[in-house]
Amino acid sequence: MSNVLNLIGRRLVQLPLMILGITFLVFFVMSFSKIDPAITALGEGASIEARQEYRLEHGLDDPLLTRYARFVTGLAHFDLGTYSARQLPVIDEVLRAFPITLQLTFLGLILAVVGSLVLGVVAAIYRDRWPDQAIRVLSIASLSTPSFWLAVLLIQLLGNKVGIFSMLPTSGKLPVLTEDFGGWLYRMLLPAVALAVPVIGQLSRVVRTAVVEELDRDYVRTALGAGIPRYVVVGRNVLRNALITPITVLGLRIGYLMGGAVVIEIIFNINGMGMLIMNGVTNNEPNLVQGVTLTVALAFVVINVVVDLLYVLVNPRIRTV
Repeated sequence: MSNVLNLIGRRLVQLPLMILGITFLVFFVMSFSKIDPAITALGEGASIEARQEYRLEHGLDDPLLTRYARFVTGLAHFDLGTYSARQLPVIDEVLRAFPITLQLTFLGLILAVVGSLVLGVVAAIYRDRWPDQAIRVLSIASLSTPSFWLAVLLIQLLGNKVGIFSMLPTSGKLPVLTEDFGGWLYRMLLPAVALAVPVIGQLSRVVRTAVVEELDRDYVRTALGAGIPRYVVVGRNVLRNALITPITVLGLRIGYLMGGAVVIEIIFNINGMGMLIMNGVTNNEPNLVQGVTLTVALAFVVINVVVDLLYVLVNPRIRTV
């Protein structure tokens, strides 16, 4: 128990430091933006005096560390600044769009986990036989397929009413998850498939390798020799011991899924963080771009810390580390 608490304590101590580092990196990079927030807020027709007054009022000419300290103080109060000439709060748009991106990310994650587990276990059980060879070719092909390219391809196929997904929508309003789950799934399934396919290609190979290593261990041969059904041994013992490596890889791929979700949202016209950051770039809104980037980066860090803690639950051997 003490080892578990030490592991959790180390992760929780590292989390604030990583968050602070991310906030500084995002703020430092955005400080090089050529966009003048005064012009964005007041309009291009504003006079030089009005722009200068705005800059003085909002401390835009203060030293970098002073502005960063003010930025962190605002974050502590959930203030990401404002955007547009109407001075709308960035946090309101982030709170509206971020759940949509999370929904797409985790639906893609579920599809990726289920698909990779099925393909990886089947390939391991039938290793070096035709199912293993077929899954290997399929995984290499899916791994080599970028999500954005697959998304465009699916839209082209659906636009011509060709293929098994021809009834799934490629655009339109996204129903609320809690109010219309069927409609939400119907709208989200195709983007989630495009997002999950490359991850399935990589993760299925990792699952296959991990399961093969476990199947070659003595306890598996002993259990099978004792008459225990193969599906019981694989489901109860082999998978539990083999999951630690795939979960490690999956934790690293969550960032890919979230970043890919931002791009997929733009392609499928889903009004999440992807559309929000595109609007920020198109309309020269640095605060909006900064808020979206920071939110996605912080979410990635927090999710990976949670995945680290899940190692303890999945594999007891890591509790002694």
